[in-house]
Amino acid sequence: MKTLRTIAQALIILAGILLVWQGIVWLFNLKPYIFPAPLDVLKAIEARYPELLASLSLSAAAAAAGLFTALIAGVGIALIFAQSPWVRKMFYPYTILLQTVPIIAVAPLIIMWIGPGLFAVTLITFIICLAPIIANTTLGLISIDRNLVDLFLMHNASRGQILFKLRMPHALPSIFTGIRISSGIAVIGALTGELFAGSSRVGQGGIGYAIQYASAQTETPYLFALVLAASALGFAFFFIVMGLEWYFLHEWHESARSTDVE
Repeated sequence: MKTLRTIAQALIILAGILLVWQGIVWLFNLKPYIFPAPLDVLKAIEARYPELLASLSLSAAAAAAGLFTALIAGVGIALIFAQSPWVRKMFYPYTILLQTVPIIAVAPLIIMWIGPGLFAVTLITFIICLAPIIANTTLGLISIDRNLVDLFLMHNASRGQILFKLRMPHALPSIFTGIRISSGIAVIGALTGELFAGSSRVGQGGIGYAIQYASAQTETPYLFALVLAASALGFAFFFIVMGLEWYFLHEWHESARSTDVE
């Protein structure tokens, strides 16, 4: 019941925003190529729906591939950091450095080295998603109560058993925190890559490429439609991760159970 009420409130707020938006356009008599009304954006979506869907699917594929590979690589690197303190001390600062490097400066280099296209966009997304997963997973793996580790050692547990039966379950909330952060920036990474990498075929590309193309053609209503599509994609990624987090944690971890109680 509470969920339905929350959804209803969100829809009412959305309707109010759309009415205010439409009213501003009517009041100031704004031209569609300067500031389109919601109805103009809706018409653009209807007219360009196949192209919009194709661009959305390409961006979603690049963002998902980059996020998934960053998850695999990030968890693997964090496992090494957790098992070897000296490796962590030597290489962990470079993950922070990776997070501070502006992707907008790295993207042209990647395109110059491997060329435009989906692979370049996926690689850019991978780079921007990697650091939060490494940082949060490493924190979760090493933040173990020493008494629990001693308890495992008292029962002659091996390093592998301590890692996979104690550290990994304990680190799951931190891993999902990293994935949740990366899921939001994965779409940003994909769009950034598409703005620079463009497409290997003229007229075909993801949302970032389509935004650049629509801007050059002054197709402002379609430009607004692309921005809304990118926002919807970001929301979709975020809520998918939230759903997975709830599925894996709600039976035993407070961070997921508190949502059910409130």
